[in-house]
Amino acid sequence: MKARTLQDYKAQQMKKPGFKKAWHELDAEFELLESMLKLREQSGMTQQTLAEKIGTKQPALSRLERGGFKNASMETLSKIADALDARLVVRLEPKH
Repeated sequence: MKARTLQDYKAQQMKKPGFKKAWHELDAEFELLESMLKLREQSGMTQQTLAEKIGTKQPALSRLERGGFKNASMETLSKIADALDARLVVRLEPKH
């Protein structure tokens, strides 16, 4: 039996309408997470340092970076943006 890659598995699962819909519903969260991680890494900031700058603890920031944005408030996201010298942009777009 040939081992499958993650990309192979994802491609197979994307053929299922329910999986594909659920996957794409997370696009905005994935984009936000990716940009946050990239900015944090570019700044040379650790989770601990960023957590201190936004007034929280490192484990809470770690949970957020593992996909906890659904429960993040606009205030928290604004604090993260400020600490990373970034601008938070939120907009609504029509679904395609």
